[in-house]
Amino acid sequence: MELINSIVNSLNGILWGYILIGMLLFIGTYFTLKTRFVQIGHIPHMISLLGGSAEHEGGISSFKAFCISTASRVGTGNLAGVAIAIAAGGPGSIFWMWLIALIGGASSFVESTLAQIYKVKDGDVYRGGPAYYMEKALNKKWMGVAFSILISIAFGLIFNSVQSNTISLAFNEAFKIDRSIVGIVLAIFTGIIIFGGVHRIANFSATVVPIMAILYILISFFVIIKNISILPHIFEEIFINAFKMESAFGGSLGAVIMVGIKRGLFSNEAGMGSAPNAAATADVSHPVKQGFVQTLGVFTDTIIICSCTAFMVLISGTHKLTDATGIQLTQRALSSQVGEWGNIFIAICILLFAFSSIIGNYYYGETNIEFLSENRVYLSIYRILVIGMVFFGAIGDLVLVWNLADLFMALMAILNLIAIFMLGKVAFDALKDYLYQKSQGIDPIFKKSSIDLPNKDTIEYWN
Repeated sequence: MELINSIVNSLNGILWGYILIGMLLFIGTYFTLKTRFVQIGHIPHMISLLGGSAEHEGGISSFKAFCISTASRVGTGNLAGVAIAIAAGGPGSIFWMWLIALIGGASSFVESTLAQIYKVKDGDVYRGGPAYYMEKALNKKWMGVAFSILISIAFGLIFNSVQSNTISLAFNEAFKIDRSIVGIVLAIFTGIIIFGGVHRIANFSATVVPIMAILYILISFFVIIKNISILPHIFEEIFINAFKMESAFGGSLGAVIMVGIKRGLFSNEAGMGSAPNAAATADVSHPVKQGFVQTLGVFTDTIIICSCTAFMVLISGTHKLTDATGIQLTQRALSSQVGEWGNIFIAICILLFAFSSIIGNYYYGETNIEFLSENRVYLSIYRILVIGMVFFGAIGDLVLVWNLADLFMALMAILNLIAIFMLGKVAFDALKDYLYQKSQGIDPIFKKSSIDLPNKDTIEYWN
């Protein structure tokens, strides 16, 4: 295990230190400028789109597609990942987490719009994502196959082991329950839901995600308001430490930036190529609608929910007083503010957050397994492997699990960023078409003849 961890760490150092962070910042900034700050200028309209229903019977609404992607985004990264960032990089890492979300919102808009344009019909549901636009728009089947394999392993297997790992640690901290027992229970409930299909996944996510997010935000606001007098000091700590050449926590400025962006990307997934798989399921009149909705998901995840965790940890000062990290640091931070029931509250929150992430992550794998092969046997094998990894993660080692997640996240993101950079013009033109129709006072409707599209004959929808 130590040897594997050492190899994974070395690969992460190369991919993150020399390739991915530069790509995320450059491509995100390029998209931000080309779309004239699409991720900031249309927030009220993004919120209004959540109320839209499916265009056709049997389709999935924008809200349910938003919930599937948010179910995957909002989980371990928000509660445990933020605490890990603070423990490893200090308060300054939070600034870089915010920055990657602000810039990444534009990348999320582009990838989700592309997923809608190049989606395919599968029975009474839609499927799509990076693998589909890599094959159809770029005419690079090999690229789609490589991405499908990476995302199926990353989300269905490795990321799900991160989620179950965090749940088992939280329940062990709060209730002293054996981690293997937690793993068995999680594996059983995962199996029940994932064998039920995309509609069961969508309904589960649409029910659980809003409830858990509101509860967590409310308790965080209570802690923040209770300590409102020290909030200016917390902001000062974040901004000053973000640019210190040597962090108070022993890391260099580069390390602080890296850990902030790593944990930010793990949490909001902007540009990684995961959310487009959910975006493609929505039944809407114009692809840009899902581009907007998924961009809103990035802000919900990082600017709101991750910030709640960051403020609780920094207000409590627990990160300076203990060697705890991950979910246990978040639990101790809240308990220091509200009493021992904080431990239990976080354990229940992470159960809902992380379990919904397991379901959302699984769906990303499912849609890519079906891209690779229509043989249902492979999907059944994949489901069994997912259930097995949920159990393995619950009893596994924290450090190795997170490092593997970082490695696969980097490989996925690099491949997807190359594709969306090459196809950016398609999303820009779709945005212009949408805004023009909206300025005429009509509900925008997209047709594949509306804009110049590469490989137009491969597009199965939008006639």
